Amino acid sequence: MVRVLVVHDALLLRSALAQLLLSADRLEVTSMSSRGEESDDDFPADVCVVDGECLEGLETLCHTPYWERCGTRLVVLAAPERPGVLRRAFDAGALGFVAKDAPSERLITAVRTVAKGERFLDERLAVALLDASRTPLTARELSVVSQAAQGSPVAEVAAALHLSRGTVRNYLASAIRKVGARNRVDAIRIVQRAGWM
Repeated sequence: MVRVLVVHDALLLRSALAQLLLSADRLEVTSMSSRGEESDDDFPADVCVVDGECLEGLETLCHTPYWERCGTRLVVLAAPERPGVLRRAFDAGALGFVAKDAPSERLITAVRTVAKGERFLDERLAVALLDASRTPLTARELSVVSQAAQGSPVAEVAAALHLSRGTVRNYLASAIRKVGARNRVDAIRIVQRAGWM
């Protein structure tokens, strides 16, 4: 019997994923949101199926993410057009990567494969995972763009990151150039769409 924990912030999707996995033989399933809603701390999961968009939420839920605390193997649901999400999943130690629009059997196969300690990589995500390693922005450029995405003016970004206003403008200009954006707003949109922040 493989014990599976499904983590998704949308209740309807979380329930649907849990029902899908329950339909397979020899899978025991429970679910929770990345905020810990409906969590069953007494359920020692073998595999954790996580929506890639929830990875940051789980890291802030506690100092150590659930799968690291419990030694649980990680399967991540992701979209190929979001390489930054794939990168975070890889960095979090995921063994399984399943495209969000894959057939349901693929998720079940991924869970069984990862439960044995083996890797599973959906072929649609292979190229995107390689692209994820090629984030064009430096860590500092990403932090400046992230602050700007929250609507902070240059002065506030500079104060928050302990930089001069000129340095912030230079980082923003560099980020705009590197992602091929027309302006700051376009750069933020491109970076968010790619999942780099």
